[in-house]
Amino acid sequence: MQPPATMSTGKVQELKSGFGAEITNLHFENGVQDADFRLVQDAVTKYGVVVIRGTNLSDETHLELSRKFGELDDVTPYNLAGRKHRLKYNELFDVSNVDVGGGIVDPNSPRGHADKGNLLFHVDSSFNPRRAGYSLLLVHELPPNGTGGGLAFVDTRTAFDELDESTKQNLIDNDYIAAHSLVHSKKLASPEFFADLDPNDYPFGRHKLVQRHEASGRLNLYIASHIHHLEGLEADSSQQLFDKLYDHARQEKYIVQIDWENPGDLIIWDNTCTMHRAVAGPFLYKHRRDMRRATVHDSSSQAWGLNEHSNVRQGLP
Repeated sequence: MQPPATMSTGKVQELKSGFGAEITNLHFENGVQDADFRLVQDAVTKYGVVVIRGTNLSDETHLELSRKFGELDDVTPYNLAGRKHRLKYNELFDVSNVDVGGGIVDPNSPRGHADKGNLLFHVDSSFNPRRAGYSLLLVHELPPNGTGGGLAFVDTRTAFDELDESTKQNLIDNDYIAAHSLVHSKKLASPEFFADLDPNDYPFGRHKLVQRHEASGRLNLYIASHIHHLEGLEADSSQQLFDKLYDHARQEKYIVQIDWENPGDLIIWDNTCTMHRAVAGPFLYKHRRDMRRATVHDSSSQAWGLNEHSNVRQGLP
């Protein structure tokens, strides 16, 4: 018997207690049904990150699904900053290792050095005036023999819950503002190549360090490698507190790694309650990995942080 049209056929399996889930038996070759979207949205709210296997998504249905989450960001500001775009749609970010000519990106090129920042735990677009909410990353092509890598994710809600009480009270009482910078994380990942770039020459994205995650109602540690400093603290004190929180959040008990298995796999995460990083390996610049990300603007009351409401990406080098 066929299930009613109002029911999703998708099956959700938890990956780690309270964090991460895998969804199977969900296919989008005939478009995105409302029941399927509700299943996915509920799973992302509960688990922070989900992987959907064997989606059969095209660029068009990838964008159709993404738009159901909200307003999409686009690559136009990055193109204006000098990067060429090889994809058909500006709403798809090219996060592959493929250059505009179809070859593999030179790891010693400016793009190769910039991409090293993806290996650090971060959130998407916290350095922009309006931060990212959801990210939907679809793999189109993988290296052979299971060498496709994957993504590691941090559960920043549970990481906040399990801070020691003294630290937690300090964060709540002081309501710190963190200054996020793309330049800063680039320098961390490739300090020699970006030695002449100074984050202080560019505006910062300013966001509260502790926030309530509105979809779930839980308090969350909004932290990332993009954070250059915490406002109101001397440089040493700022770095010490950031290091303490960043190291705490990156404990193995808060991390789930999701590996790519086949083209058509889709990973969706909520940037406002998780961190993520790319998992490196010997495959990185030996075989093509074609991956495309749709990025949904955050629509919560904290989407703009303490930033000017502007479409100008002031933090781009």
